[in-house]
Amino acid sequence: MKIKVRLIGVDLDGTLLTEQKKLTPYTRSVLRRAVEAGIIVLPATGRPFSGLPKELADFPGIRYAVTANGGRIVEVKTGRALYESLVPFETAGMVLDVFERYDTLREIYYNGIGYAQEDELRSVGRYISSPQMADYITATRIPVPDVRAKFEAERRSLDKVQGLFATVADRDAAREELKAVAGIEVTGALDKNIEVNAEGVDKGKALIWLGKHLGIRKEEIMAFGDSSNDLKMMKGVGIGVAMANAREDVKEAADYITASNDEDGVAHFIEECVL
Repeated sequence: MKIKVRLIGVDLDGTLLTEQKKLTPYTRSVLRRAVEAGIIVLPATGRPFSGLPKELADFPGIRYAVTANGGRIVEVKTGRALYESLVPFETAGMVLDVFERYDTLREIYYNGIGYAQEDELRSVGRYISSPQMADYITATRIPVPDVRAKFEAERRSLDKVQGLFATVADRDAAREELKAVAGIEVTGALDKNIEVNAEGVDKGKALIWLGKHLGIRKEEIMAFGDSSNDLKMMKGVGIGVAMANAREDVKEAADYITASNDEDGVAHFIEECVL
């Protein structure tokens, strides 16, 4: 099987990166071969631009990144945003109102940078079970004494708002409350988080926008993912590939299923089916 592809968008956590948040030598070699073959390869992640692993940001030939679940498309070398779809200030305030009613680590994102409540960030283990993910968050967020005060001082639209919850029950209750907030897209990629973007934002739409910008048809765009924030991407692009470790609904939405992130599933599929 040989699939004609000109653009490949790859989710990071649970997809391209191992559970230890590593990019294996084999995966690096396959990505390099894909770039050398003229394929545009880019991260398509819920992470902010500042959260991209350095080895990907510096990877030869990776020119773009879809960040904040599709809320921002960025030129990697310059950090310049080619496209933005932001959460309005008033809407984000209503989201924070909901998050503040629960035991949460709250995060707000501006221009590719995440800000988190300092005291809750010190207790990140309450909200995240994976030590590797906890390390990533503490290493990439800017701690502030009061997230609400930072938000009120900025008084502008945001890339994304995130809440990391102490319990699944709290997360589910907050999701129910958020149904009353108009103009938002609610998703998540972790066991106990909620990510809020502007209505209509998703990674798939961002990849299609970038494809049009570069003269690439939707049918020539492939994407890899595993979590609920990848679900619309699986359905939206030309070829959706789910990881073996993906949620069942993501697998059902995909065109193909590859091996897990700990088994170099992305690299194997690209090598065997694209290169």
